[in-house]
Amino acid sequence: MYQLPQVVDMNPVENQIHTKLTQSFQPDHLEVRNESYMHSVPPGSETHFKVTLVSSRFEGKRQVQRHQAIYTCLADELKSGVHALALHTFSPAEWQANNQVPASPQCLGGSKNDQ
Repeated sequence: MYQLPQVVDMNPVENQIHTKLTQSFQPDHLEVRNESYMHSVPPGSETHFKVTLVSSRFEGKRQVQRHQAIYTCLADELKSGVHALALHTFSPAEWQANNQVPASPQCLGGSKNDQ
């Protein structure tokens, strides 16, 4: 009897973050990037993420309020291995006016620089 091959999710934490943010914020634009490779972590880690999120739910909200809402949404991930979130949050009008997100800097800490 033939069985379908098991689909292995290569990036389960990244996908979970994307799913939760989509459900909570119904974004106009969402990009979740695993930037763990830029830090002093083992290969294949999912500990450092850059999130660009455009949502009408951010209208009239300050950056700190937007970030707090994301931290609340991703509380389980932050408790279980996600070390850092670089958050870039915009209302649709803000995104349309200037849809540029700064590049992430290279990690300067940890064992990467220890010689």
